[in-house]
Amino acid sequence: MKYQIIGKNIEVTEGISSAVQRKLSRMDKYFKGGDEVNCRVVVSAHTEIQKVEVTIFMPRLTLRAEVEDADLYAAFDLAIDKLEGQMRKLKTRMDRSNVKFSLGEAIAFENIEEEKNDSKDDVVVRTKSYYLEPMTLEEAIARMEALGHDFFLYLDEEDDRVSVAYIRRDGGYGVIQAENPIK
Repeated sequence: MKYQIIGKNIEVTEGISSAVQRKLSRMDKYFKGGDEVNCRVVVSAHTEIQKVEVTIFMPRLTLRAEVEDADLYAAFDLAIDKLEGQMRKLKTRMDRSNVKFSLGEAIAFENIEEEKNDSKDDVVVRTKSYYLEPMTLEEAIARMEALGHDFFLYLDEEDDRVSVAYIRRDGGYGVIQAENPIK
């Protein structure tokens, strides 16, 4: 795994860097083709809270965990626990499904423990479809706010791409846009 460690409002010391790499190295067993796996860690220091964002980029999947804690090293452990939980959930979903995802090429699922709780909470309980109207981002945001939703799916009228406008946790709005236009 290749590491990129970034500090915001904090200097990334050799101790922090080695602790991050040591703690994340316990996840190496989960990945096939370790050289193709990139890991970006962003460490932020605020007045009383330390924030750790870990993003693991693989060829067909990206895993991400964001944790805040008073202790920086505890935040690393919590982030890794969160990532391992995501991988267990993914394995369970793949085991229950008859559909084989292409993720098996990047993840060594045999090294991941089965998820302990066997709840059916992750079952799709509602499917909704609607016609995507071409509109501007401003109109999509206005409709999202009128509905009281956190996101809104629309067809961008400028480039005919499926887009999602959403409210960011840190304030403001974001847009996720499909790279491929509708034919």
